[in-house]
Amino acid sequence: MPYETADIQLGRAKSALEKIRKSIYSPIAALEVTAWRTKEPVPFEQRMSGEKAALQPGDKWGELWDCAWFRFVGIVPSSAAGRKVVLLIDVNGELCLVDEEGTPSQGLTNVNSEFDYTLGLPGKRVVDVSDCAQGGETVDLWADAGCNDLFGHYRSGTLKEADIAICHEETRQLYYDYEVLLELAEQLPEQSARRSRVLFKLCEASYLLETIHDDAVRAARRLLRTELDKKGGDPDLTVSAVGHAHIDLAWLWPIRETIRKGARTFSTVLRNMEKYPDYVFGASQPQLYQWMKEHYPKLYERIKEKVAEGRWEVQGAMWVEPDSNLTGGEALIRQILYGKRFFKQEFGQDVRVLWVPDIFGYSASLPQLLKKSGVDYMMTQKLSWSVYNDHPHHSFLWEGIDGTRVLAHLPPEDTYNSPAAPRSLKKIEKEYEDSAVSEHALMLYGIGDGGGGPGEEHLERLDRLKDMQGLVPVVQEPSIAFFRKLEREQARFQTWRGELYLERHQGTLTSQGRNKWYNRKLEKALRELEFAASLAIAFGGSPSEYPQEELETIWKEVLLYQFHDILPGSSIGRVYDESLERYAALYERTQRLTREAYASAAALAGIEPGEAVVANSLPWERREWVSWNGRPLRVTVPPMSLVPLEQAADSAEAASPRAEEDGFENEYLRVKLGDDGSIVSLYDKQAGREIVAHGERANVLTVYHDLGDAWDFDRHYRQAVAGAMARERISAYADGSKAVVEQRFRFGESTLTQKMVLQAGERVVRFETEADWRESGKMLRASFPVDVRTEQASCEIQFGYLQRPTHRNTRIDYAKDEICAHQYIDLSQPDYGVSLLNDSKYGYSALGHTLDIHLLRSPSNPDPNADRAVHRFVYALYPHEGDFVAAQTYRKGYELNSPLTVLAAGAGQGRGSGSLRPLVRIDSPRVMVEAVKKAEDSGDLIVRLYETSGTRADAVVSLGMTCEAIDEVDLMERRIAALAQHTDTVKLSFGPFEIRTIRLTVRS
Repeated sequence: MPYETADIQLGRAKSALEKIRKSIYSPIAALEVTAWRTKEPVPFEQRMSGEKAALQPGDKWGELWDCAWFRFVGIVPSSAAGRKVVLLIDVNGELCLVDEEGTPSQGLTNVNSEFDYTLGLPGKRVVDVSDCAQGGETVDLWADAGCNDLFGHYRSGTLKEADIAICHEETRQLYYDYEVLLELAEQLPEQSARRSRVLFKLCEASYLLETIHDDAVRAARRLLRTELDKKGGDPDLTVSAVGHAHIDLAWLWPIRETIRKGARTFSTVLRNMEKYPDYVFGASQPQLYQWMKEHYPKLYERIKEKVAEGRWEVQGAMWVEPDSNLTGGEALIRQILYGKRFFKQEFGQDVRVLWVPDIFGYSASLPQLLKKSGVDYMMTQKLSWSVYNDHPHHSFLWEGIDGTRVLAHLPPEDTYNSPAAPRSLKKIEKEYEDSAVSEHALMLYGIGDGGGGPGEEHLERLDRLKDMQGLVPVVQEPSIAFFRKLEREQARFQTWRGELYLERHQGTLTSQGRNKWYNRKLEKALRELEFAASLAIAFGGSPSEYPQEELETIWKEVLLYQFHDILPGSSIGRVYDESLERYAALYERTQRLTREAYASAAALAGIEPGEAVVANSLPWERREWVSWNGRPLRVTVPPMSLVPLEQAADSAEAASPRAEEDGFENEYLRVKLGDDGSIVSLYDKQAGREIVAHGERANVLTVYHDLGDAWDFDRHYRQAVAGAMARERISAYADGSKAVVEQRFRFGESTLTQKMVLQAGERVVRFETEADWRESGKMLRASFPVDVRTEQASCEIQFGYLQRPTHRNTRIDYAKDEICAHQYIDLSQPDYGVSLLNDSKYGYSALGHTLDIHLLRSPSNPDPNADRAVHRFVYALYPHEGDFVAAQTYRKGYELNSPLTVLAAGAGQGRGSGSLRPLVRIDSPRVMVEAVKKAEDSGDLIVRLYETSGTRADAVVSLGMTCEAIDEVDLMERRIAALAQHTDTVKLSFGPFEIRTIRLTVRS
């Protein structure tokens, strides 16, 4: 052996390890297996309601997504007396064992499940029976099965194994001794004495194991013990390890399967906590806990016990781990509000960590939302997926658009599925970007995405790796303990300002457009409903009539669909079939409740039943066109108010717009169309300025080849033009209030009908679009080359805007070609600009002088039918004098997304005691009211405001009623300071993009 090379020694050691592994279990008897098959899950009480089948290994029991209740029956042979006995079960699917009452007790996963095998093996197949069997014990177990693997793939649907086996415990322990030392040797420097010593001992042990028997195993363990017991000394870095099971609430499986994944994962965690006293586990997403509470109440109670013990950490301050690019600002607040309240009410825990390991980018609005919700820390790792640029820090201070900072950490191992192996610790030590200023790093270990969590292999390794010579030490503890240690070092950390842009997954800004449409519509509809119901309270209605319980139910389902594989469009088709059906029902219900609330408010204000009223939920006076009983009316409506339509109607004659097939115009704008239906000229009559760049055309509907998946498309798509949608027909007309040119286009099997609309007295050109999209592997974009020169595009995000470069000077600029915006994106010079507005789109490019909006795409993975459907959406062009701040572009975005509401007043409860004063009026054009709602825990009203332009602002807020008290509160509605008493006004000062929330005590 002295003359053998290290490679020879490693090869011998690996062969010995595999030999040991195969010797751990010895099957001694087959289990009798019966399955009752169903298409969808059924409860334990109905477990024998499906199609019954007796199964032998190799027998098929289901197709993808089929379900079954399995019964495993057997008797432990007398030959096993005095031995450790286990069951080996693999049904080529996911399995959850239950106790005699149907409560989950342990999850199992098929061994050949999809996973990144460099991180370890995901299979869980071993069930403990007895540490010291007597022989003759009866095995009678029930298990709930899904015919899918960890990631939703079909794995033959056949029973693989179901056996009673002897577990040779000393051999099992030897396996982990040997495995840890072997991997340690592989990670150590080639010339190190420690490596040579470990390899020598492993080879020595392998000679003892030529024939594996009890004496040989014990001798090998004694031989290796000396190397396992060598300690690491004074460390420069300590790793905090927390068990984890990142569970996607939907992805390659439907939501219903996620509920069962949660039960399988969490029951396995509890089982392993009984066996490993150092084990600390954490899981995020209150929605997942809520499902456990509803579907598995006894399991949930056991989870609560472990949380109380401090061994189970509730993680993450949000209801789900949502996409933070697409989710609206108020929705992000509700994610935190409902998430933190759930954990506080259910577990008594005030969660202070945002836990988002897997989301596809991080809005620069988040730091302020977190801090004002009592969340001080953020953990993620997805930035390690970026293509062109590595994020320069693992521990850093993240500063948002308003200047607020939170402490952020990216686990240096760049995974939330750590194998908790020597290579994990070596990678953390090697890759930690901030090791010069920090002695602490975080490791998340276990099987994630599809759930499962840590297995025995993770916990056995960690038991041996606590303080081993050659590796940095690792301690199992909750993530909050890690962040408290990290916080003590933060004075030495660098600051990253602005968004954390992920240089991948830009396709998710557009994929599954109908889901994104409903998300935007429901966010706005819920805002409208809360305002309408709050108006009723202000007009004298009882807070008890506010639909708080129903609002919370609707909000929570909307928040669920904002999960980072649902709203971004990266799930299988079944997820969208189900979410679209639910979205439609939620939207209809929200609109009906809004009509009822406005009708009630009108009645309380003394408006006659049946009289038409118009409501404006935005905090500025609006002069717009509405339709009532089929006729257009120009109305002027005060801010945040409800007034009779007759009172609001404008009797002055409006200039009639003109529409012909070659163009249309009103008193402000003149549009000329080319033969292909694109815009060849857009002329601002007031400014005397042409808007379309010289020699170019706007609103060209270009189709590009797109062979990407739901997440990504080729960065060089501009070089892969498939063609443009060709015009088939055109019509033009004016109805007195608006000019309309309607065109129908075709490309391949797809058609698109678009109305270009220009209202009298307005400066916005609307593109009202209906697309029957049937293409595969294509994307549709509309471009607007404008005569504006600027280095920056201004993009609305939650509670403000970001400016992004219109050039590609650097690799960072180049990587950000596709960017996210909410209601508007703008190119402005100091004297003039053009804004592109939308009602449901999020993906854009701003290159040079061209604004480009991504309308549709149709990837085939993971949903082969993605977006081959009818879509309806609106985008609009707003040319303006001055820059976008002076032109108040943000208001145009809100007006497009929150139209005036016209309805008939209600009957019955009117007392004539209400007031028609605006509920909220603000004297600053730079301050927006994002939400008006009833407080969560009282009859008070909550008003949320923010500064929109990135400057300081002073604002007098005038209210429609005298308040007993006006207090400032944080985003969790906790009191910060008293502002005023017995008044109907309050003065507020805002920093750039600052959010302020006030609570109005309407009555004592």
